[in-house]
Amino acid sequence: MANQTNVALYIGVTNNLERRVAEHRSHHFPDSFTAKYNITKLVYFEETPDIQAAIAREKQIKSWSRKRKNQLVETTNPAWSDFYKTI
Repeated sequence: MANQTNVALYIGVTNNLERRVAEHRSHHFPDSFTAKYNITKLVYFEETPDIQAAIAREKQIKSWSRKRKNQLVETTNPAWSDFYKTI
């Protein structure tokens, strides 16, 4: 996820993407990182076979440089559009 200017990124894991993105967009957790930086755009997501694979992938992506994270987003979303309405 990203904020409107694509400056701040958030990477996370969930078992219900639609619900979790809605929580971020509504600032359901007002003291969270996503609320503080107004991260509301779903710019990239992946499905994994199980939670262990999801957590491993999350850790892998979080370890990457910002440049590499940007390249990952741009492989499927070069305009950094909000995918929320498509899920």
